Amino acid sequence: SSALCLFPAISMSFLGSIAILQEGSLFRGQTKFVPLSGQQRVPALQTGEIDILPRTFTWTLRRDANGLNFTTPNYYEFTGFMMPKALGVTKVEDMSGASVCVQTGSTTEVVANDVSKEHNLGLKPVVFENSSAVSQAFFSGRCDALITDAAALASIRATSAENPDDYIIFPATRFMDALTPAVRHGDDQWLDIVNWSIQALIAGEQLGVTQANVTEMQKSEDPRVKRFLGVEPGNGSALGLDEKFAANIIAQLGNYGEMFDRNVGKDSPLKLERGANRLYSDGGLMFPLAFQ
Repeated sequence: SSALCLFPAISMSFLGSIAILQEGSLFRGQTKFVPLSGQQRVPALQTGEIDILPRTFTWTLRRDANGLNFTTPNYYEFTGFMMPKALGVTKVEDMSGASVCVQTGSTTEVVANDVSKEHNLGLKPVVFENSSAVSQAFFSGRCDALITDAAALASIRATSAENPDDYIIFPATRFMDALTPAVRHGDDQWLDIVNWSIQALIAGEQLGVTQANVTEMQKSEDPRVKRFLGVEPGNGSALGLDEKFAANIIAQLGNYGEMFDRNVGKDSPLKLERGANRLYSDGGLMFPLAFQ
């Protein structure tokens, strides 16, 4: 079986694409979800307790060099702060002396420290083992601010705040992060499968293949579409998968745009803008590779 780290909405849909591929492949078996803290998740992947780590995991040099292989970014995001509007703070520079709820073992712990030093803020980190503890502490008044990825903040605000309009979210820095599923060094075929599962979602959107039209599109005369959907064989067998692996993913989950809209975008309670997660042809950073 494949063991996976527990994670929320958009990552859950992405992981569905890999679970779909397990049927009819050499990775056939039951998917197992393993709840882990921020401190536990990297060692769990390194030691083989889990096979993939997709949950809000930022691609960094030291992680990459420390026994992990990153795949394809499936979400670009900035780190943000959330604070009660009643405190009157609307930007980082005004956060002097604030206490900040943060999850240990996360890149946001580093960001909070960097921001504090850069702006001479004297921020006071209050560290917790997992994201649920961070959220509970923030809403109980243990901290002035909560720091994590902006989309996660929007989700926390929408689902955990008694009145979401009482809270403001603003960027922690001017930089963005690439949230990227990771596998172990040496697990090369699995790395290829995860990479091309993500690529299938992105390429499907670029080619105009949707959950609604994927069956009809298999009649297309476009050679790119024929290769992508496995009508022209070769791609699936190269990965040890069914020739129609990409078509199967789109049929059950939709393409990347559909998945985004359903989980965090316009069709979800969060109503997040696509932003950097648009296709490159629309000014974003999502760029599909060639299925050939």
